[in-house]
Amino acid sequence: MKTRRTVFWVRDAIILLASLGQLAHTPAVTADEPKVDSSDARQHPLSADDQAKLRKQWADDLADLSKNLDAMPDSVSLLSKRGDLHFFRGEFAKSVRDYERMSELDQALDASHWRLGIAYFYAEQPQKSATQFDKFFVTDDVDREAGLWRYIAQAPTLGTEKARAGLLKYKKDDREPMPTIYRLFEAELTPDDLLKSVDAKLPQNVREQRLFYIELYLGLWHDAFKRPKEALPHFRAATANRWGRTASYGPNYMWHVGRLHFERLAEKQKP
Repeated sequence: MKTRRTVFWVRDAIILLASLGQLAHTPAVTADEPKVDSSDARQHPLSADDQAKLRKQWADDLADLSKNLDAMPDSVSLLSKRGDLHFFRGEFAKSVRDYERMSELDQALDASHWRLGIAYFYAEQPQKSATQFDKFFVTDDVDREAGLWRYIAQAPTLGTEKARAGLLKYKKDDREPMPTIYRLFEAELTPDDLLKSVDAKLPQNVREQRLFYIELYLGLWHDAFKRPKEALPHFRAATANRWGRTASYGPNYMWHVGRLHFERLAEKQKP
């Protein structure tokens, strides 16, 4: 999700920045990082060592946060951090509880809480997820990621055709590649069109940023159509994307979304 333009988003940004500041603990990308076999879409782009470091850091941070929350159970910032850690660990129901508690303590957070909407989806509460992004749209009619996630949340129960017919309508400009990705979900572009939309002349970091979101949402689009084999390589590419992995703030959270979805599908496709 992108940086919001409204006053309440500044408040949410402070909470999320505090939450993501050191929680991602993404291992540094180095020149001698172990190579992985990209021919197998099930193989994790991160080395086993990097994965182990992430798990250990999350466990250590979670233990510390839980102790602090025992002393300050109504701290919105601490609940935000712990909710993120639960999400990164794939503990989606626990993440939902912490995010919901944040909104109970600060009602102004409720409509803008896009992390809660995503956590609802992975906690297998798609209707609550769609409702959360409906509320988000009322407060932000620019950020197309809310519309994309509303579609993703509705597809399992309504089907992709009805989800597409009900796509939120945006009239204001958003940053690329979101408008172009939205056209894929509107059935106006093909996956090849979307991949070819990234200009090779763009600066490398801009290309990597756009490709990260394109690969992530191509994976989610295929998954909505129940095509896990087609979705898996895109989630793997998003997980392997160095810009997403080392980004801060919301983009890094979305990198974890791609990683978690990749790991889930890769596990299901094991022989």
